Amino acid sequence: ASFEVVISRYSAHHWHDVGQALREVKRVLKPGGIFIIMDVMSPGHPVRNIWLQTVEALRDTSHVQNYSSGEWLTFITEAGLISRSLITDRLPLEFASWIARMRTPEALTQAIRLYQESASADVKAYFELHDDGSFTSDTIMAEAQKAG
Repeated sequence: ASFEVVISRYSAHHWHDVGQALREVKRVLKPGGIFIIMDVMSPGHPVRNIWLQTVEALRDTSHVQNYSSGEWLTFITEAGLISRSLITDRLPLEFASWIARMRTPEALTQAIRLYQESASADVKAYFELHDDGSFTSDTIMAEAQKAG
């Protein structure tokens, strides 16, 4: 073990095996070391979750999954880390720059816009969808510690 702190910022939704990643975090942390994860979070509601995962996958085909706060607590515990804090927040996303960052192809950008326009009233309200495609997503910041 060689690190006092391990931080992951907005990458975990691309991981194919979160459990394995967190076991590796635990392995490389010194006793008492801290792990901090920041990422977009699933809203934890089935319809809203499907909408978010679909929009994310259309924007970036390397997207795997956004996880809920409960799923993150389970991952942390199952990896043998001790949960210290969990904070959720909301992140406004400006559509044009959000798409440009990933160089999303025009056809997929149009698919996202059509999907947004056809969203239910609940989804539109929850994600605060704007006419230009901008929306607000949930985020999580969790801190965990290796025993010792």
